[in-house]
Amino acid sequence: MSFSLLPYTPPDFAALGLANAPDALWQPSPKDGVVPQGYHATTIFPEYYHVNGQWVLAEESRMDCVAVLDGGKVAVKEFRNIKKGELVCIGRTEDGSEGIYVYPNGFNEQSAMAETFAFRQGRSRETAFSKDYDSIYELLRHEKEHGNILWVMGPACAFDHDAREAFSKLVQNGFVHGLQAGNALATHDLEGAWLKTALGQDIYTQKSQFNGHYNHIDTINRVRLAGSIPAFIREENLHDGIICSCVEKGVPFVLTGSIRDDGPLPEVYADCYAGQNAMRDLVRKATTVITMATTLHSIAIGNMTPSFRVMPDGTIRQVYFYCVDVAEFAVNKLADRGSLSARGIVTNVQDFVVNVCKGVCD
Repeated sequence: MSFSLLPYTPPDFAALGLANAPDALWQPSPKDGVVPQGYHATTIFPEYYHVNGQWVLAEESRMDCVAVLDGGKVAVKEFRNIKKGELVCIGRTEDGSEGIYVYPNGFNEQSAMAETFAFRQGRSRETAFSKDYDSIYELLRHEKEHGNILWVMGPACAFDHDAREAFSKLVQNGFVHGLQAGNALATHDLEGAWLKTALGQDIYTQKSQFNGHYNHIDTINRVRLAGSIPAFIREENLHDGIICSCVEKGVPFVLTGSIRDDGPLPEVYADCYAGQNAMRDLVRKATTVITMATTLHSIAIGNMTPSFRVMPDGTIRQVYFYCVDVAEFAVNKLADRGSLSARGIVTNVQDFVVNVCKGVCD
């Protein structure tokens, strides 16, 4: 089965009666990190602003930010990054009446006709995901050549021999263009490569090793001695697992810290806002995002991922978003973002990675 992206149909402002809409109102920021009262908060959807009589698309959007006018173009910036005097969009309507038009239906996705009463309409452990897997296989094959695939991973992805091997194969075969995780994922994966354990348990047999509770902090200490993850991998001559494969193939990864981290590893961002900026740099390139076994990172990435991407040639395409977790709460929390393409898959993430690898690499 061949894969094709849904075409984007831009809004017909004349048909909407908005050809002569008023220009959007812009007011200067009163100080750094502060926006004017009545600001417009952005969404994940394409947003158009009437500027000097023309409708202008904000090309790099994210939710819960503000629109800033800069030389006739509209940028979307986090509140904390606003500078005094920058022109911030004012208005609380989204129908064009104040020069702001939010457009959620550009890809013409139509939900299946829903009955008033019907069973199995949600995404739960009882949902059949066979079609989702087939769709993911087609999507990843397309994105390997034409897009950018960002994976967001929790530490559970590193606890299993087969899952680590499968993800490594995905990296080696070009299905991973970026990786975002925390200190734990990288630590336990590198522990697996170096000591063949994760949190002191053998990554294949799951048997706890004597003094195994030292293994993850021994790993962190050894990496810090080397000065960096690539130096550690080189000095210990390691070749297997998630992080080793990313380093070998030059796949960029962003590791962000938390208050409970051990160590952490040298590459982990200790400043949460510097980490968020680095995460957004990965998101800006992504056309498909797959988050696995990490509610915190999934929601964080979800909050900064728009439903669309403006490509270098000027075309607008959909961003696909999958959240994979064994907990229904995690996947439904992501779906509640209201994304055009966010879909939840309730399953064991180790099995998911292995199945995806078999579906696209074998």
